[in-house]
Amino acid sequence: MNDVRNSSLQLASLEQQKADKNFLTLIEEQKREKEEYLKKILQLEKQLDAKQKLEMEITELKGKLQVMRHLGKDDAAVQDKMKEMNDELEQKIEDLQEMEYMNQALLKKERQSNDELQEARKELIAGFKDLLGARTNIGLKRMGEIDEKPFQNTCKQRFTLDEAMYQASTLCTLWQEKLKNAEWHPFKIITGGGTPQEILDEEDEQIRNLKQEWGDEIYSAVVNALKELNEYNPSGRYIVSELWNFKEERKATLKEVVAYIVKNIKSLKRKRN
Repeated sequence: MNDVRNSSLQLASLEQQKADKNFLTLIEEQKREKEEYLKKILQLEKQLDAKQKLEMEITELKGKLQVMRHLGKDDAAVQDKMKEMNDELEQKIEDLQEMEYMNQALLKKERQSNDELQEARKELIAGFKDLLGARTNIGLKRMGEIDEKPFQNTCKQRFTLDEAMYQASTLCTLWQEKLKNAEWHPFKIITGGGTPQEILDEEDEQIRNLKQEWGDEIYSAVVNALKELNEYNPSGRYIVSELWNFKEERKATLKEVVAYIVKNIKSLKRKRN
């Protein structure tokens, strides 16, 4: 009996070690991919600066050649200089074409790297749902989920305690269902400073009635969830999880998530067990 028990414990220990190894490997992969992505961004910026400089040199050479054609049609020395400048111009144009090709290749790599980073975020979200909660500095936030607390606060002022909890839950659930309707789009486009922006249409009938009937606190809770859905899942309109920096109230970077996991790996492992 003890042999069987010891064998089971050893097997469980080996499985745990394997899971821990995979866990750390994934973290290192995400860290390495992030560093590669940043390197490619810096390289692209340098390439674009060089491309702009080369374009300016080509424009300047074309201008000089244009002037010389008018001034020295019969001057042999001028003709030689024009040929030299024309050869230089052709070389610069060739360099520019090569640089544009390199830029396109780099942009393609950048898009691939960005896709990989997005995939890495999805893997972290899926893999660490049980580890990253909403009570830590770095965790998972359910984007588009309405906070029920404002509903409770408001309903407590209008109903008895038991009735307030029921009304708050019912009302919150009702509005969560309303948010799922992709055909309801209470947003409008404005142009400020020449840049189109999508903002909440506060004159939308349902939005206006919500604020009038239930007040600012519930209104803000619904609007915040609506804006999150419009940003993170406008077509599907269902709640999605996001890696979140709760301390600074923003999306967490992969670097922050990896640093948090590495720092807290022992306690996270205990939680998982």
